[in-house]
Parts: sequence; structure tokens; C-alpha cells
Amino acid sequence: MRDFALAPSPVSSHSGGLADSVFDAAVHNPTLPLLARRSTPSSTDWEEVTAVEVRDEVVDLAKGLIASGISPGHRVAIMARTRYEWTVLSYALWAVGAEVVPIYPTSSRDQVEWILRDAGCVAVVVEDEQAVMTVGSVCGSLRQLRHVWQLDAGALDDLVQRGEFIPIATVDSLRRIVLPDSTAVVAYTSGTSGHPMGCALSHRNLASPCDTLLAGWGHTAAPPGEQGSVLAFLPFSHVYGLMIQSVCIRGGLLMGHEPDLGGEALVSALRSFRPTYFYAVPSVFEKIYKNFLRTAQQAGRGVLFERAADTARDFAAALERQRLGGGSGPGLDLRLQHALYERTVYRRLRAALGGRVGRATSGGSPLNRELSLFYEGIGVYVHDGYGLTETSGGVTMQPLGREKSGTVGQALPGMDLMLAEDGEILVRGPSVFQGYINDEAATRATLRGGWLATGDLGWLDSDGYLTITGRKKDIIITSSGKSVAPAALEQRLRMHPLVHQAVVVGDNRPCIGALITLDPEFLAYWRGSLSLQSDTPSREAREENALREEIGRAVAAANSSVSRSESIRVFRVLPVQFDHANGLLTPSMKLRRDAIVERYAFEIDAMYQARSRAPRQNVPDELSGWDDADNVFR
Repeated sequence: MRDFALAPSPVSSHSGGLADSVFDAAVHNPTLPLLARRSTPSSTDWEEVTAVEVRDEVVDLAKGLIASGISPGHRVAIMARTRYEWTVLSYALWAVGAEVVPIYPTSSRDQVEWILRDAGCVAVVVEDEQAVMTVGSVCGSLRQLRHVWQLDAGALDDLVQRGEFIPIATVDSLRRIVLPDSTAVVAYTSGTSGHPMGCALSHRNLASPCDTLLAGWGHTAAPPGEQGSVLAFLPFSHVYGLMIQSVCIRGGLLMGHEPDLGGEALVSALRSFRPTYFYAVPSVFEKIYKNFLRTAQQAGRGVLFERAADTARDFAAALERQRLGGGSGPGLDLRLQHALYERTVYRRLRAALGGRVGRATSGGSPLNRELSLFYEGIGVYVHDGYGLTETSGGVTMQPLGREKSGTVGQALPGMDLMLAEDGEILVRGPSVFQGYINDEAATRATLRGGWLATGDLGWLDSDGYLTITGRKKDIIITSSGKSVAPAALEQRLRMHPLVHQAVVVGDNRPCIGALITLDPEFLAYWRGSLSLQSDTPSREAREENALREEIGRAVAAANSSVSRSESIRVFRVLPVQFDHANGLLTPSMKLRRDAIVERYAFEIDAMYQARSRAPRQNVPDELSGWDDADNVFR
């Protein structure tokens, strides 16, 4: 076992709570814009809100919370999308010493009831009437719940009015007694199986990685002399979103909010807000790349885009070899090609992100190396980092000037990494959580001698760069005893434009299989681009054959990275995507594997039975996973 860290830098000490950063900014830089908001969701005009204005809003709302009986240690749930009110409300709660319990806004009735009861929430803030009905249906069993406040019904204005008689000094006195080790957030794990568990995160836990990132990387958020700006759109109900919020407030970055994750709304917000820094999860970076490709193909420039993308990856790979001491950088021909595509392609791609983004961060799961190189090659370096709910989001980051795509970087200063004998990643440092509430046994099983057992598998190279290979519980063991980590195969499958999601299966089966969903937008374009003319039945049959061949090529490309015994031999395309609404995705957009396998048990059985019945045919190996019983439209 071996420990690695970026540098032996000491972790700065923290005093007070997270709300102090708003009050400090109001004192030291009162006119600095901290937040930006729109009058309507569709507006393209952003109104900047200064530090002193944010502070005053937080104080007024905190007074209303006090008047409503919210006291230090009380837990208040926020069940809303990423919006301006979320930020103001969370800092008001922290200012009075309350604990925030984020709930994903589309959570089911049972999930809402479980979290509110398990956390013992005294109040819940919801967004709309539908959420009020969800909470109302479980209120009878929640004796501690006193308030249900609805944002769209003017609840925050009512709270402000209710607290008018509370002295400002009362808020200050409560804020000043909040200790760094007081619990700030009870963040529930995604719950890929069973009930989610509440992770208690202190003010120190959440502040530590943010301050470390700001100290080492904060200057990269914008060109010199400019204020950095970030468009928040990922859910604040996940620790990744909370960490970005804290980085912006503590670092003086201008933050806007976009609650709608739909493609058109997000693109519009990016173009109007024009952030200098972008953050997302890998699926968002994959979607943006596919949109680039689809748009180019629709304009008849698909070949040009693919050549430009190849040049971008080659250029970035040459730069990487140079900065890591393994090469002299891009050659003359490559530099000339890159310069040509910069004028004709790359700057237009960056314009889709607002035109000012120079760097970005990816988190939640590993980013594909080829995708990382593509973005670096077009002028947007994506820092792929690693963290989890139990570590308040921050464990690793790419070292500036020594970035290595395909890895999640090195340990942040103050954080220690160690690999167990089975490859499990162990973490120690100031951002490691306080424990699971109401579950001492799970806490003891996870925190071992001061080290957090993450459940993730990985390896460290000789320079301390960490590569994530998967989750321990996700390892598939075939009937022949072969162990297969599904993450890499799924990642490569998703790189094909038609593939939206992929779940690799095969436990106790003779070979590896996959369930695949298709990207609806790209599928519609792909169908429209086929030159098939005939009667409808014949056309549908030929279209199905063409789709089989295309998905077969996607599987063959994924299989090229593994041995034959690890390769996908059977697969089925499903008609419905995995999402949070059908219970097959976590709030952080991870696959609920157990739920997917259970939901599609019939399809999985049929997939393997069809393979065993099919006669051997002389077909190309890349299509050998298909047989006559497979129907991609089921």
C-alpha cells in the first residue's frame, strides 16, 4: 500500500460556518456581484446581485426562519431544482445553525417519506404544487414536520415578512456560535440498492476541499483580471452541486442558476450567461459532443467535423506527452491543421458553451480519455476529478501543468489515498464525513481506522495519478469464473452517437451481455439520413437491419479494448431510457444496476436463450452478438 498527495501542503484551519463567507464578502467587497438571476426562466437578461445584497437577503430570510421556530440543529429539507432561492435559503439556514437536507425534486413518495423521517426534518421547502401534494401524502406519519413551504407560492416572501420584528443581532449571535464541526448538511447517498443513507457533513468537511481548490486552481476560472463565472445547473441535491455552490460563494465567482436540464434551455442559458468555467458530469460532456457531431452531419459537414475532432485529439495527446516529459509537442503539420480547424470549427464549438469557457471540471464518474482529449484539443481543458458524497465531493484533481487525461488526477493537498489489497480506494482527510445518521454499524464498516472505504476500485501509477476502474459491488463474475469490471465497456459504448446508455450484465451467465438505450435525437437524425425507398414493411425491415449493424459496430469498438473473454457477446436495445422517474437512475445520474437487472430480467433471459438457440452462422465477428431472435425495437 502506498499514499500519494499533490504536495505536503498543510490544510488551512477553518473557523465558523459556511454562512460566514457571505457576510465576509459583504464586508470586504460589498459591490462584488455574487449571484445572477433572471426575471423569468426564459429571459436572456441576467440581473447581477452584489455581495451586500445577497447578505441582506440571507439575513431577512434567516429572521423569518427564527420567527418560525427554526433553531440550531434543526433539520430542514429543500426539495427543489437548482434555482436562485436554493442558494439564498441554504445560507440563511446555515446562518441560524440549522442543517440542510437536500431532496431530489422528482423523488417518489416513498423516498420523500423515508428521508424526512430518517432525518427528523422539522420543515421542508418544496418548489411547486405537485411537490406539496407529494409531501402532503406522507405528512400524517411525520410527527416532527411542522412546516411545508412552497417557493412558487411566495413562501420566502412570507418568511421575510414574518421575521421583520426579529433583530439583526439575533441572526449574528446564532451565526457566530456555529462551529466548524457542526453538521451543515445531511446528504443522502444515491442509494443504488436499498434505502439511501444520510451522510452527515460538517461545515469544515464542505469548506475544506473548496478552499483547497480555490487556492490551487481558482485563478484558472477566468482570464487574468476578470471575475470568474459559473452556470449552476446540476442538482444541489447532490454533493457535487453543493460543492460548486460553495466554491462560487467562497471564491467570489459569479453564479447563475439554470433549473432546466433540457438541452434547449441549457444551451440558451449558456449563450446568454456566458460562463468562464463549466462543470458537468460525463454524460453531459458526451451529450454535447454528440450534439456537435449531429449538427455537423445535418449541415453536410460531418466528415469535416470528424477530421477536426481527430486533429483535436492528436494535438491534445501531443501536448500531454510534452508536459509529462515524453515528447516535444505537436509537430509543424499538426499545428497547421489545428490552426486551420481553430478558425473554421473549434471556436464555433466553444461558442455553444457561451464562448468564454477555457476550462471545465467533470465529476460523478470517470470521463473517457478520448473525450477529454477532444475537449482539450478544441480549447476547453476538462479537469477530471474524483470524489463522493462521503468525502464532501473533493478528493483528487488534475495538477496544473501536469494534467493526464484518462485519470482523475492526484490527491488534493491534505488528502491521503491508499489502495487496499483488492484495489479498493481508501481515503483520509478533512473532507471525510462525520458518519451515517442513525446507522452506527454502517459508519463503522465504512470508516476503518480513520480511512474511508470508498467501495471504488482503482490503481495508482508511479506518479500518483489515480485511475478509477469501477465499483466493487459492480464486478460481474460469469459462470466460468471470469471477473469483469463493466464501467470501461459501458463508457466506450456510450461514445457511439446512437448509444445513450449501456448496462453490462453477465453474473452467472456464460458470457458478457449488455442492455442498450438509444439517443432519441440522434436516432431520429440517423433514420432520416437513411436512403431507403420502398413500401413500409420492407423499409422497416431494412432499417432494422441497418440499425443492427450500426449497434454491432458500437459493440465491436467497445470490445476492442478488452480480451475476448471479457467482451460483449449478446445485447439487446431497449425502447425506454433509464431515468430517475422510472427508478433506474440515481439523482446523480448513476445507474441503479440492481433495479435495472430486476426490471429487465425477462429481456436478459430471452437475450441469452436466443444466443444458445441460434445456429452458428458465417457472419462478421463484429456482428456475432446478434441473431435472428434479437429485435432492436422491443
